[in-house]
Amino acid sequence: MEKIYIGDKLQIQCYKHDGKIHRAWDEAVVLDIHKDYMVFGNNRTTVTEALGNTWKTKEPAIMYFFKDEWFNIIVQFKKDGIYYYCNIATPFILEEKTIKYIDYDLDLRVFPNGSYKVLDRMEYKYHKKIMNYSDELDQVINYALDDLIKKYRNHFFGFDTERNQNYLEQYKIIKKNEK
Repeated sequence: MEKIYIGDKLQIQCYKHDGKIHRAWDEAVVLDIHKDYMVFGNNRTTVTEALGNTWKTKEPAIMYFFKDEWFNIIVQFKKDGIYYYCNIATPFILEEKTIKYIDYDLDLRVFPNGSYKVLDRMEYKYHKKIMNYSDELDQVINYALDDLIKKYRNHFFGFDTERNQNYLEQYKIIKKNEK
């Protein structure tokens, strides 16, 4: 097991069920390490899509990756408030300083006013069919979405504004000390 420390820079690789890379982020700074999850931060990081095109994220983000949960949480600090973009995805693994997971299309988008919306249901149905997701996998994915919505409604720590603001300040300090 490789040793990871707060302040380390990792990469993120997101795959699809067929094993093909979907997209990759060139930086995720380690902010917190727990036995069942890790927290990262980034800002204006380069994202490379499967076809090779690249773009940069627009705002600072705090990311929670879990070892036993079938979702990850991305906290986006936009000008008009905090948004959450949650991917239904496998628990992450860490290999060669890279966070890796399989994305299963369904996403939960939480808006600054507290409302939320499930995204990409058609994409999920399409990929489920062409990549032959098993019935068992379909159950796991749908359970994960329901569980994530319940966790959001019950103020799960990944949705805690004060906690996320503190992580953002920690990220800014780490980046400032790099210079």
